Amino acid sequence: MTAIGQDTLGTRATIEVEGKRYDYYSIPAAQAKIGDVSRLPFSMKVLLENLLRFEDGTTVTVEDVKAIADWAKERRSDREIQYRPARVLMQDFTGVPAVVDLAAMRDAMAQLGGDPQKINPLVPVDLVIDHSVMVDEFGTPQAFEHNVELEYARNMERYEFLRWGSTALRNFRVVPPGTGICHQVNLEYLAQTVWVSQAADGAEIAYPDTLVGTDSHTTMVNGLGVLGWGVGGIEAEAAMLGQPVSMLIPEVVGFRLTGMLAEGVTATDLVLTVTQMLRKKGVVGRFVEFYGPGLDALTLADRATIANMAPEYGATCGFFPVDSKTLDYMRLTGRDDHRIAVVEAYCKAQGMWRDASTPDPVFTDTLELDLGSVQPSLAGPRRPQDRVLLGQVDEAFEAELLGSYGKAENPDFRVPVQGAAHDIGHGDVVIAAITSCTNTSNPNVLVAAGLVARKARALGLDRKPWVKTSFAPGSQVVTDYFNKSGLTEDMDALGFNLVGYGCTTCIGNSGPLPEPISQAVNKNDIVAASVLSGNRNFEGRVSPDVKANYLASPPLVVAYAIAGTIRSDITETPLGKTPDGRDVYLKDIWPTNQEVAEMVQGAVTPAMFRERYANVFQGDSHWQAIRVTGGDTYKWNAGSTYVQNPPYFEGMTMTPAAVTDIVGAKALALLGDSITTDHISPAGSIKLDSPAGQYLTDRQVPKAEFNSYGARRGNHEVMMRGTFANIRIRNRLAPGTEGGVTTYLPTGEVMPIYDAAMKYKETGTPLVILAGKEYGTGSSRDWAAKGTNLLGVRAVIAESFERIHRSNLVGMGVLALQFPEGQSAESLGLKGDEAFTIEGVANLKPRQTLTVKYTRADGSSGQFDALCRIDTENEIDYFYAGGILPYVLRKLAA
Repeated sequence: MTAIGQDTLGTRATIEVEGKRYDYYSIPAAQAKIGDVSRLPFSMKVLLENLLRFEDGTTVTVEDVKAIADWAKERRSDREIQYRPARVLMQDFTGVPAVVDLAAMRDAMAQLGGDPQKINPLVPVDLVIDHSVMVDEFGTPQAFEHNVELEYARNMERYEFLRWGSTALRNFRVVPPGTGICHQVNLEYLAQTVWVSQAADGAEIAYPDTLVGTDSHTTMVNGLGVLGWGVGGIEAEAAMLGQPVSMLIPEVVGFRLTGMLAEGVTATDLVLTVTQMLRKKGVVGRFVEFYGPGLDALTLADRATIANMAPEYGATCGFFPVDSKTLDYMRLTGRDDHRIAVVEAYCKAQGMWRDASTPDPVFTDTLELDLGSVQPSLAGPRRPQDRVLLGQVDEAFEAELLGSYGKAENPDFRVPVQGAAHDIGHGDVVIAAITSCTNTSNPNVLVAAGLVARKARALGLDRKPWVKTSFAPGSQVVTDYFNKSGLTEDMDALGFNLVGYGCTTCIGNSGPLPEPISQAVNKNDIVAASVLSGNRNFEGRVSPDVKANYLASPPLVVAYAIAGTIRSDITETPLGKTPDGRDVYLKDIWPTNQEVAEMVQGAVTPAMFRERYANVFQGDSHWQAIRVTGGDTYKWNAGSTYVQNPPYFEGMTMTPAAVTDIVGAKALALLGDSITTDHISPAGSIKLDSPAGQYLTDRQVPKAEFNSYGARRGNHEVMMRGTFANIRIRNRLAPGTEGGVTTYLPTGEVMPIYDAAMKYKETGTPLVILAGKEYGTGSSRDWAAKGTNLLGVRAVIAESFERIHRSNLVGMGVLALQFPEGQSAESLGLKGDEAFTIEGVANLKPRQTLTVKYTRADGSSGQFDALCRIDTENEIDYFYAGGILPYVLRKLAA
């Protein structure tokens, strides 16, 4: 049942669709009272409707609504609004800790004398289990079944817990493992574009489908005209517990597209170009909205590919308005015919429909791209925005090899691989992965990959023996159209067998390399390469064995598996030879646009989508066999190393403890620019000699069963030990080191960051983190903030913050402070061995300037001003409550 406001502006209206009446909150009707908003960006119209529907005089006022209209004149605003998304989407890595927190809140509610059943999602929540499958077996027909069995064996404790959640919690559904990736299930099935629900007065209310998700690539669904973006698990929990998302009215950058893609150019090439352009433009914290005649030349899957990578270009979202392509896609994916009619009628009534005659909206700023100018590209070796033209990849890698990788002395060094008839050297591709998320929702690029495999196979080509190949689509529908077109056989022949339906290589679930390859790489410090069709290639993310990682379209992933190296120009160098000795070039196996289009048209049908999604919540025999324990509250298992009751509510009372100034704090880490949430949050494999590895060893967990940090997100003991433990992080407090270590200042001893934090905790010493620009870039990872909090860090002082991580820090009660413009730890001469005192913490206002005083080791002192990045009044309330969860819990208990 949808909550609605008081409608002071009198905008409630009715449309009739196929004989059925729907109420809605009319933007055209509002114009008489708030002014002309007809040329607002479409994404801003979605926000405007949200405010109209929830206007109640308190959380949303008429002035808030008018501020959106004023935006149309100024094209920017400093006003904070309270936004309520229609639903929440989760994946299991971020979803498990959210459900753990709900279970802990039920316990805490009982201890406060309240009703545990009050702790339920108040908006619909879908959790898709898609992040736990790993590529252990590959290149065999048994790979999928084997990987699924291992997934269940490793994750049974988590899956039992999630099954409890799906039965105990109302408004909460779980899509079982092996179904697909959350973004593709969302795009193909869950998203409705226009949502309909019943109001308290019995009326059916139509409104835009909106969501927040606990994965940063939630943005993918903006390709379908659904406004959504990634938030930390902390924000998502608050949203599902009825708290509005507090946000400043965003600036909107318009991205005008003209022309059409040239022959042989893919949507992946386009998105890598868009990512590079927008990173250069600077769109952090802004909406990006695409417009212009070029939209007509993009399929909806192309739009979704671009929307998916909004976190890589730094925007909150990359929005595409609703038009006839949206309806075509809804028909293709088997959506209900009446719902499609509602979408069209509603969007036309609201001025949210785009066609060739639609005037361009007004934007804060704009940029433009002729689609015809896009060229085949990769991005790497370590950031998504570092685009390299396909014909220059070899030269660019060579420069990296001699420069940042320090291999100038012997760049052509090669070593034998034990038990194999081949050797291995720098730039050899050891992983070629068509991985879900960015590209597997797009039939055009997948069919192109299948056709490359078919043509290569026909000419007698194969992958190189040192390449670990994998195919992990985001939806079971992909298997259906590959089977129908016969491409499965061709992909299998080149080693691209199905390994699972889920997020694999992109998040470090690439699985181990064959042992002889891994040994040869690590013992000889080989700079090996991966080529993957994902969206993330940060250092240490894909595989601990692979230093150079390149994003590429699925057909190029297949081509590089055949080439086996990135040190040759595959646009000019033969990929291999036919059995009769003839050279085969990339152009010989690259399909034409027409070949791809014809195969997609013949192979992809609405019936496939309807059939696959008919029983989407049912799961396979493994899932159905899981036993559910516990009732209203969860029966915690003290021996579990996967799920533990977190300490956030220990000793909690109805009155929060007073927040004091930070006095005599020590720096736990002094970090540089672009520290990602991958650097901060535990991710990837757990090392035997790490604090987390020691914890598991102490509990008799053998190394083979360590699993990954992501799989153990429900256990705070593991996660706090893995915070700041990334193998590539460089802490300037421990010069000359790499990995999660620091100098414990009282003794000068270098030790793991966790161990140092616990020593400081014993002496009651508060901690700070000092950092550079773009602190917290990357995926929305709640553990980047939760782990920071549990280590005893009270403040992070950085030159700038990425949007989601800043919000998450505040949501965990950690103070986010920003150096003044043009200043940094370096310019202030801070070495990290100072003692810091931060004054004014007890009486904060949003975006207030605070004084930070410091005393150096030699006794000299100084001070500087810092901007408090608690941006809104809501966030002030959360901070003083000890975080967003205690705030919500007290509110519900009262």
